[in-house]
Amino acid sequence: MRTVLIANPKGGSGKTTLATNLAGYFASRGRHVVLSDMDRQQSSLQWLERRPSQLPLIHGMDGRGRHADSLSADWTIIDSPAGLRGDKLTDAVKTADWVIVPIQPSAFDIGASQEFLETLREEKAVRKERTFVAVVGMRIDSRTRSAANLQRYLDKSGFPVMGNLRDAQIYALVAEQGASLFDIRPSQVARDLQQWAPLLHWLVNADRNA
Repeated sequence: MRTVLIANPKGGSGKTTLATNLAGYFASRGRHVVLSDMDRQQSSLQWLERRPSQLPLIHGMDGRGRHADSLSADWTIIDSPAGLRGDKLTDAVKTADWVIVPIQPSAFDIGASQEFLETLREEKAVRKERTFVAVVGMRIDSRTRSAANLQRYLDKSGFPVMGNLRDAQIYALVAEQGASLFDIRPSQVARDLQQWAPLLHWLVNADRNA
């Protein structure tokens, strides 16, 4: 089983967007996927409730308490809550193969993420290279100064940058339907699929059984 933790201490950073679309991607490849939701708002599990039965199956798990891992899962995607820190963060990082940190291009988001990335760098699992961390820019308009500021920050973060996802209405549309970008006709989302390619390449090529 491979486990991907989506984490950022700031609410509204794009964690659920990343988690649900990653789950949709691996399910579309025929993998047994578990989407674990640690957030008390349970946005990911609500997305699963809206998911049409004809789409590839994704199993949901309430990740707020202690629970047994689904050993039969090929991939577990964890949508974490805002404010994840301390022992809960350490435990979550320790169980993950990868941590993906979504960051939006605002001074508030960059400020909140800076301390979090420093904390991640000090986690034992990260230092021992048992867990790998990457960052992803979210809701990016490449024409703006804020996007350029974010890119400069990410380039100096010390972690690999796995691309930038644009601010596109398609994410809200598929979320309303319990779907992901990978559940609809590729020609409708060609530009967005290109933006996902670096992140997916990083994950899939790190796991030769994916």
